[in-house]
Amino acid sequence: MGKSNDTKHTELPSGWMTRELIEIATYVDYRGKTPDKKPAGKFLVTAKNIRNGLIDYEISREYISDGDYNAVMSRGLPKKGDILITTEAPLGSVAMIDREDIALAQRVIKYRTKTDISNYYLYHYLQSDKFQQILDLKSTGSTAKGIKGSILHRLPILLPPLPEQRVIANILSTWDNAIQTTQALISQKEQEKKWLMQNLLTGKKRLNGFSGEWKEFKLSDLFNRVSRKNNEGNTTVVTISAQRGFVRQTDFFNKNIASEVTDNYFLVEKGEFCYNKSYSNGYPWGATKRLKDFDKAVVTTLYICFGVKNEKETNPEFFEQYFNANKLDRGLTKIAHEGGRAHGLLNVTPSDFFSLKVTIPDFEEQTVIAQVLQTADKEIELLKTKLEQQKLQKKGLMQVLLTGKVRVNTINN
Repeated sequence: MGKSNDTKHTELPSGWMTRELIEIATYVDYRGKTPDKKPAGKFLVTAKNIRNGLIDYEISREYISDGDYNAVMSRGLPKKGDILITTEAPLGSVAMIDREDIALAQRVIKYRTKTDISNYYLYHYLQSDKFQQILDLKSTGSTAKGIKGSILHRLPILLPPLPEQRVIANILSTWDNAIQTTQALISQKEQEKKWLMQNLLTGKKRLNGFSGEWKEFKLSDLFNRVSRKNNEGNTTVVTISAQRGFVRQTDFFNKNIASEVTDNYFLVEKGEFCYNKSYSNGYPWGATKRLKDFDKAVVTTLYICFGVKNEKETNPEFFEQYFNANKLDRGLTKIAHEGGRAHGLLNVTPSDFFSLKVTIPDFEEQTVIAQVLQTADKEIELLKTKLEQQKLQKKGLMQVLLTGKVRVNTINN
């Protein structure tokens, strides 16, 4: 049973005790084969759906039949407030059930706290660094760590008296609400930005004061190919990530995969563009990014690199937004074919790439469109910074509240 602080746990705060997880919560561990998936029915929550303290119903959508649901869930129907934790792939993701018409897959254990335990306190505690470190130590496996339910049940939980549990849970839940509000604002702003890109970059919506006809150009009319070699021995070797742009190879791959001698690599200067013909999730026709975070960088010659011919006629910031919106994809589908793919690369030659056509406004309208979209980017970036600060502040609170380093007032609670 639980160990109070008047025995061997003398380091615990006054009134606190350590108890095993299985002592404070009942559980259902769904072993055995997951039923066959169906196109509709009861939503099946898998380990993939549990992210950042919530059940993400969009990241993976799987269903089982009502009949299978009754069989699988015969050991205990989920209730709102039950706590989920993943035992593998990934290990230790936590969520609280927010609806009751769901089924649970393998590698997900459901805990229901007993009457003298705050479920919100346990929900936060399972996400704490203290618990996650213990979980990691008790797990097995090298590449994909996992833990058996029988071991998970025995892991220690640090518990204050119930009134203090409730106050701590309320404080941390307030931070969760603030974080979720910021996340919702980010999603809203990202949708607004997407709408602006779809309309402003195609001329479907014109900004006030502009009515001139948009004109068609080949990329070769607007850009010069960059093929300068790295004769100066620059060591900033980067790769192009569809999601992150130019990233040092050592950061992206956790190692440098370039040759020791990079003289034959391309040297790209700040403000220039590169097209990575590798296809990735969300970017089936490759990605074109602009170098912004380095004065110069070294890239593989598999990339197609280029720069604006005349910045008084062609606004590079407009094209940065244009390329980020994947506006080249329609043209790329015509010059890159499935049969031409090899080693993960699209079969796109420089001559075909620069023959692609774009329809764009004059320089003045390009500039204003770029400014509108950059303003939207800044709003999103500020919100993301705020979100990271909120997460750090909550993490700091968890470290002191869930360990008793800082005690809370329970008189009015």
